[in-house]
Amino acid sequence: MKITNILMFSFLILMISCKKKIEKQEDLPPKTEQKVSTKSANVSILKKEFVIENLNDISHKVWLYLPPNYENSDEKYPVIYMHDAQNLFDDATSFVGEWDVDGTLNALYEKTGKGFIVVAVENGGEKRIEEYTPYKNEKYGGGKGDIYIDFLANELKPYIDKNYKTLTTPENTALIGSSLGGLISFYGGLKYPEVFGKIGALSTSFWFSSDKINDFARENGNQQNTKIYFLVGEKEGDSMVPDTENMAKLLVDLGFPAENIKTKIVAEGKHTESFWKTEFLEVIKFLYNI
Repeated sequence: MKITNILMFSFLILMISCKKKIEKQEDLPPKTEQKVSTKSANVSILKKEFVIENLNDISHKVWLYLPPNYENSDEKYPVIYMHDAQNLFDDATSFVGEWDVDGTLNALYEKTGKGFIVVAVENGGEKRIEEYTPYKNEKYGGGKGDIYIDFLANELKPYIDKNYKTLTTPENTALIGSSLGGLISFYGGLKYPEVFGKIGALSTSFWFSSDKINDFARENGNQQNTKIYFLVGEKEGDSMVPDTENMAKLLVDLGFPAENIKTKIVAEGKHTESFWKTEFLEVIKFLYNI
């Protein structure tokens, strides 16, 4: 009987101990896998941050890619302005993988000697829709993209031109983005053709404000010197391909030179960072005649 009591008591102590261990483990925050930084040495984040007046109160970080020979050359470079900076250079900050813009351009420089500066603005997180849409959507809101584009053209570009070795003319200045970033790139390039002479509209979300963006294109689309690269995948959604094809046709009908537009439709293309990463080099080659 005594042995039985001792065994029962020991079992009770063991159960209490296990329970406390479980409770202690449950109190601990879940372990998160630490992402490793993949950005190149020639990518940095500007010390200066920008709060965009009338847009929101977010202090926007700006990422800067400089060509490999930047420090040892007196050369001036064409500039590519991009959005969603968190996703372009570094797996550690990306949403679901980076574009590897730095790796792509470093390899292009090694092969051709052609260097670029890339200026990329971080999106405002939950405010991203507002920043990258020039018109409101009844369901999703947005509509402050005009303020964002004005900032790029009238504040950020002059700052970059003042502090870095840039080629400042529109034929040396591109505006590239994907999804809503493609929409705001398309809008910004047509609004400011004297600033941005090259547009990369990748997987562009024309659906967000199709009627208004079509009207805007009719009013501003007869550009003779601007170049546009449209990219879309057939697995991105029902309207993505026809929306892109219709916009390209509309521009040509307005008098936009057909040779200045390239529309690439990829059968297996999906709305992902990996898709845009794969196609980025071809976008640059077309826009800059490489």
